[in-house]
Parts: sequence; C-alpha cells; structure tokens
Amino acid sequence: MYGSHNGRFGMRGATAVAGAALLLAGCTSSGDGSGDGGDGKNPAAIGQRPAGSDPYWVNPDGNAARQVARYTEDGKKKEAALIRRIAEQPVGEWIGTDNPEAEAKGFTEAAKKAHREAVLVLYNIPHRDCGQFSKGGAADGDAYRAWVESVAQGIGDRGATVILEPDAVLHLVDGCTPQEFHEERYDLLKGAVERLEELPGTKVYLDAGNAGWHTPDALFQPLARAGIGAADGFAVNVSNFQTTEVSKEFGKQLSAKVGGKPFVIDTSRNGNGPYTAGAPEENWCNPPGRALGEAPTTSTGDDLVDAYLWIKRPGESDGDCRGGPKAGDWWPAYALGLARG
Repeated sequence: MYGSHNGRFGMRGATAVAGAALLLAGCTSSGDGSGDGGDGKNPAAIGQRPAGSDPYWVNPDGNAARQVARYTEDGKKKEAALIRRIAEQPVGEWIGTDNPEAEAKGFTEAAKKAHREAVLVLYNIPHRDCGQFSKGGAADGDAYRAWVESVAQGIGDRGATVILEPDAVLHLVDGCTPQEFHEERYDLLKGAVERLEELPGTKVYLDAGNAGWHTPDALFQPLARAGIGAADGFAVNVSNFQTTEVSKEFGKQLSAKVGGKPFVIDTSRNGNGPYTAGAPEENWCNPPGRALGEAPTTSTGDDLVDAYLWIKRPGESDGDCRGGPKAGDWWPAYALGLARG
C-alpha cells in the first residue's frame, strides 16, 4: 500500500447507480428546500439546504437518505438523526461505466431542477488504482476518451463541479503505475481537462493527493503535464483524513507552484484528523474513531480555497478491512461512527 487515498473509493454497482440517476430528474424535490429534512408529509424526506447557502445539490435518494428512511421506519430515532447529518449534505456522485451519459444527465438535471449544481467525480482512468481495492478503469485510452465524451454530453450546459481522477497523477509520482502507461495517462488527463472545460457550466479540479502523501515539489511538474493549466484548480485530501488546516497549507504551497490555482478540500471525514494508532500502511482503510468534517460550502474565508466538499461519501467503505464491506459499499455502522464523531 502507498499510504494515500488510493483504492479507497470504490464505486456502487453500476446498475444501481445508473438506475438511480435515470430516476432522479423525475423524482427529486424541485424546491429550494428548507434545510430541515422534512417535507411536512414524510418525516424521513431529505430536502435541499436553504436557498442561497451554497450551490451544491443534495441527492434525496442517496445511501444515507435511504438509511434515514429505514431507521425512521424502524422507530430508531437517534440513529436516524445521526445519519441525517450525512444525508442532508451534498456529496460527490461517482459516475459509473455502464451509462455515463445518462448518469451525468440525470444528476445535473436533478440539480438544475432544484436550482443547484451537481458535484461529480470521474474515476475511470485505465489501470486505475494499480490493481488494488478499486482496480479497474477503462479498457484503454480510446475507451476512456469515449467515456469522458459521454460524461460531457450528459452534463451539457448545466452546472457541475467535476473532481477529475483521484490518484491518477499521484500514482505516476509514486511509481505505482508502471512506466509504460505514463505518457498515455498524461495525455488522457490533459484531454479530459480540455474537453470538460469546454462545457459552459462546468468547473474542473484535478486531483492532487493529500498532505500526508508526497510534497508539492514532487507534484507540480506532473500536474502541469496532466493539464492543470487549463483546469479551474485542483483537489486535495480526497477520501483522506488530513485536517482542513493542514490541507490548506499543503494546497497553498502547491498553488504557488502551479500558477496560483485555487483548490477544493475534501472535508468529508477529517473532523478528527488522520488515524495514527495503527500500521501506517493501513491507516487509510476504514480507520476507527474518525468524524465528519466541515460541511460543504463555498464560504471558506480564503480566496485560494474555492470550496470544502464531501467528495468521498461518508459511510461508504474504503475496502474489506477492519470488518468493512468491499470498497464503495454502504456501511451503516461506520456511518454512525462518523456522525457521532
């Protein structure tokens, strides 16, 4: 293992994701929402956050929302209230491989209907995760380009914030990705940035790792080759646990080396910082005693920090370690732990 966030994301089953996405535009709330989670009829319903608070869309049918409904139905009020802390926040929607255009369209249409903006994560680079927990990705460069094009067609002119390829650059730096794939990966990332930046309502943030894994000095040249110059900025701490302040400092040092680009920070699970009691190579995977971090917002108080985002979806497993299910599967017990903090 590489002590990073690599392989710690996973993806829901493509069929389930696609089915949910296809239904979203028709079944999601279209109002601004009060932010209280209820709709007056269904106490378990998840609404949008108050209008004007932040631009991001809350998926009313995500894993956390469904868990709230189950706990409410079972009369488990305390558990429902805890999971609601997750369900009421916007999280990244990880685009699958079977129906990328339909998914991207479904999420962005639902967000537009609610007068919000979707947060999408693209995680399908060939040779993804070096054969570890989240191995997979497109079969080859042509397949990846076609997949990105499908995503772009699905987004269209609607608003979206896209986090591009967690780990893809970092695995070029740490040697995890074999040398013979490097040139192609740089080309694919640069092409993806350029294609997505053609979309009028889309912002693109290229993943740049976290403060616990490599230094800005090791990253800025690879990021340049991967197209950071054309992107809106970069993302740090995706699926990791580094504190917000540490991540800010890391991001600012890196920003100074890539033309002053702004960045976003994944604060989904960093409320208690990183886990340090176990073996370093295992501290990334479902560490105990972690907590939710700052809620997603564009009001960061720092001109270089465009947003705090929940890119990793709290409550979804990092992998089959510490009793967890496979990467990306919903794990209620872990979600409750995060919500309790």
